[in-house]
Amino acid sequence: MAKGAAQQIIRSSGNVFADMGLPDAAELDTKVRLGAALNLIVERQSLTQAEVATALGINQPKVSALLNYKLEGFSVERLMHFLVALGQDVEIVVKSKPRSRSARIAVKAA
Repeated sequence: MAKGAAQQIIRSSGNVFADMGLPDAAELDTKVRLGAALNLIVERQSLTQAEVATALGINQPKVSALLNYKLEGFSVERLMHFLVALGQDVEIVVKSKPRSRSARIAVKAA
């Protein structure tokens, strides 16, 4: 950027995939948040990839993909089942949205 040129700041919607105009942005965001929760659990429990593979019933290369956020081959449902297999509760809450925004899907890791 040239010296003295003005920079434009654009407020995020909270979903980087939607901000980029990608199709299925809500699903992509949900997958990444579930993947982040999985990574956090693996780190907190100091699990090896072999241990994770055994717990999840998948092979080590799939664990590697999962831990590196290569989530194309994993559905949201499967990622939730992985969290349960690692001893986590997964809750889905359906509630009315405020009038001030559009409906959304949100994943929060506790």
